[in-house]
Amino acid sequence: MSKEVSIELDEKRVKVPEGITVKRALEINGYTVTNYPEKGSLFAPCDVGGCWSCAVEVNNELKPACITPVTKGLRVSTELPQDCPPKRIIHGFGGHTVGGVGTPYWLKGRHGYIEVACFASGCNLRCPQCQNWETTYSGQGKPLTPRKAAELMTASRKKFRVDRMAISGGESTLNRRWLVEYVTELKRLNPDPNARIHVDTNTTILTKDYIDKLVESGMTDIGPDLKGYYPETFMRITGIENKAMAERYLNTAWDAVRYLIERYKDRVFTGVGIPYNKELIPPQEIELIGERLYEIDPEIQVCVLDYRPEFKRLDLVKPNYYEMVKIHKILTNKGLETVMCQTEYGHIGPEI
Repeated sequence: MSKEVSIELDEKRVKVPEGITVKRALEINGYTVTNYPEKGSLFAPCDVGGCWSCAVEVNNELKPACITPVTKGLRVSTELPQDCPPKRIIHGFGGHTVGGVGTPYWLKGRHGYIEVACFASGCNLRCPQCQNWETTYSGQGKPLTPRKAAELMTASRKKFRVDRMAISGGESTLNRRWLVEYVTELKRLNPDPNARIHVDTNTTILTKDYIDKLVESGMTDIGPDLKGYYPETFMRITGIENKAMAERYLNTAWDAVRYLIERYKDRVFTGVGIPYNKELIPPQEIELIGERLYEIDPEIQVCVLDYRPEFKRLDLVKPNYYEMVKIHKILTNKGLETVMCQTEYGHIGPEI
């Protein structure tokens, strides 16, 4: 049992157990904390202090509520000053030779670097087989403002002599204000027509108005993931145990893909990512995803990722080359014209 200490929440004196997180202190005092962005709530999706979506002022300093411990006399303000820049932990800023699912297929066969990328810490999903878990679940590192991150990315572009600048994760879209300002700063620093700003995302909170903001800010390419056709599959892949939340995340993702094509096909390059491992999603469901994508746009780029054993699912067996050939044929037989499948020997497709 922890002793109670007195702290201040938005100028109101309250008593809470010492050592709990600021997030928990807010919850037990009636504040609404959510895993999906809601007006009037504190959005706290990652719980590792990586995304800083739940940042509040603690003793006049910006801190993530999800990991900041309560101590005696703490002063917390959930209303942030307008001139307070958002922050987020970002790793990487290096050259990439393959790119992400939102990288056009005709670039992937080139030798050398085709883009530079950085990786945002924190994620709202809990995928047991997370393929980049060391970043996803990391709260370590100095948080960056959008301007500082844009400066580092621009310097990286110059160093590797490429035009494409990508952000992935973790989940890049969690801290909405941060990402919009980052894309805005990146566009300001890279005004030339060759500059491409690429966002890879699990798409679970990417609403239509959010997409509009990113496009207005300068996003030119996007790689939305679709982690299933059925909510049950989505739950198995992502580790989300609440079915209602899983359905909401999955519906948001599918709606986002449709909106990107219907509204921005001629303005934003969209490449869809689909995870595959027979232990996570059967070929029959890949077929259903293919049918639905064909209905949206037969020309949409689709990249199937061969999920390897990783993180908590070391029991998985990585799909072999012939499995991925089968998946490629399933999707192309549905009429999709631009299908790639990641394999142990490199990509196959769009034609094999």
